[in-house]
Amino acid sequence: MPPIPIPTTPKINDHVPHDERYVTMWAELRILQASGIKVMGMLGGAAKGSFTRLDQDDAIFEIYYVPLRNLIRERGLDGLDLDVEEEMSLAGIIRLIDRLKADFGSGFIITLAPVAAALISERPEHNLSGFNYEALEVMRGSSIAWYNTQFYCGWGDMSKTAGYDMMMMRGWPAHKVVVGMVTNPGNGNGWVPFEILREVLLNLKLRYPTDRPWEWAAWMTKVLDKLPAAAPSVTSASTSAVVEKQKPLVSSNVDDDLLGDAPLPLEFEYHSEGLVED
Repeated sequence: MPPIPIPTTPKINDHVPHDERYVTMWAELRILQASGIKVMGMLGGAAKGSFTRLDQDDAIFEIYYVPLRNLIRERGLDGLDLDVEEEMSLAGIIRLIDRLKADFGSGFIITLAPVAAALISERPEHNLSGFNYEALEVMRGSSIAWYNTQFYCGWGDMSKTAGYDMMMMRGWPAHKVVVGMVTNPGNGNGWVPFEILREVLLNLKLRYPTDRPWEWAAWMTKVLDKLPAAAPSVTSASTSAVVEKQKPLVSSNVDDDLLGDAPLPLEFEYHSEGLVED
């Protein structure tokens, strides 16, 4: 899902969640969840001010947190990616993580999106978030599923393995460091040609074999192509508990595996901002 800035009324890309432009998105969210796919929102990023508001005293925190909590609850999101690209205290991010877990349970997925340099260096100019990520991992690592690490726009480089290797040498577990990249040179600085990226990823796969991100890609391809295949068997310790609960994506009766999951949505009309012929 797109970024969710936090004024007193949360917005999604500058529009309220019930705006007509999001009718299709919310309907597709229910379809994905009914298929066993987790759907997360993203808080922050380019939406500056969200974490500054949440890093105040308890009274002000409640003013801005409660509408966010209500949005997550109303839409049934499975988790939240905290993309802190402004100054925030360690105590502030811990309070937010603890509150999300308290309100939505241990199964609620929480991830963060640090720039790659923040997992390598302790210098303030190498970190957009303010707090120290190593300290956060020590104090709340059990509550954080993984880190969507930004290897682009000058904060990291995936044309070679050096940056990822340095993270591993600092003690970061491979299964919690997800490489984030730009997929097109027009999307920002740091794009790596695929022939170079392929060699880098192959080398990382050989050096750190406990992580298996390619299985997620294969699984999603099968879901999107509607192929009758079971969810993959993942050996990573961080995901073993989740995999044990997964059911086959398709069975002889497509409704057999939906007991206890999100219900299939009612019919809905698509709304698009694309070109419409008169």
